[in-house]
Amino acid sequence: MDFSRRTAPYILRSKTSLALGLAQLMNRFSAYLMMTLAVLLGGGSLALLGFFLLVGPVSQVRFRAPEAQILWWDGSLCLLFFIQHSGMIRRPFHTWLAQLISRDLHPALYAIVSGVALAAVVLLWQPSSTIVWEIHGLFRLLPRLIAVLAIVGFIWGVRSLRTFDTFGLAPIKARLRGRPLPASRFMLRGPYLWVRHPLYLFMILLIWSGPWAAADRLLFNLLWTAWVVLGSRWEERDLVAEFGERYRRYQEAVPMLLPWRGPAGRRLSA
Repeated sequence: MDFSRRTAPYILRSKTSLALGLAQLMNRFSAYLMMTLAVLLGGGSLALLGFFLLVGPVSQVRFRAPEAQILWWDGSLCLLFFIQHSGMIRRPFHTWLAQLISRDLHPALYAIVSGVALAAVVLLWQPSSTIVWEIHGLFRLLPRLIAVLAIVGFIWGVRSLRTFDTFGLAPIKARLRGRPLPASRFMLRGPYLWVRHPLYLFMILLIWSGPWAAADRLLFNLLWTAWVVLGSRWEERDLVAEFGERYRRYQEAVPMLLPWRGPAGRRLSA
């Protein structure tokens, strides 16, 4: 009996240590799983979107339906993606989600869900048989050149940010390393001296860079262009809340999407 009393505390501590060790192991496993899924689903969906924009529909399921129903279906896919993509990035949603999972997992979860939603748009997209326009001959190379320039510009914009976290991995990596996540900094360089949203500008150019367009592609271009413009305005509310007066001065000096003032941001970065 005395032996049991003496050993009980040690057994309890061992069980507690084992439970903590298992919990830490599961936390690390879930973190690596989230990062893997974010890269695979997020990156895979972006590759599908790029193929869709440059080559054409890759839908695996084809419906036999009237043209109007096909366009309604395609438009609904776009709207569902817009709601998911814009809704999950808003602060009220993050506040609610924080009650369920740690905040450092939010960006990766956003990349995962967005990847699934975007893949659904591309894979379930229904092509139209109505051709709106098609460029022939050497002039067909012009939109392809615009596409190349848009891709180069997008890479330029991402490199200018330096801390661009496409798949939301940075917060998870910081937690695994036991380090705080660096605070966001407002810095102007590269295409951000010309427009406030260069990545959106290059995205719009890429969307419209096809040498042909059926009715479904025209619908896609119009809806996505409108969403990008509206989304950039919603995003700026968060940027003003985060950076305050400095971003307001940036709004006054630099255009949102069209670089008609030249590199006006140099005056602010000097």
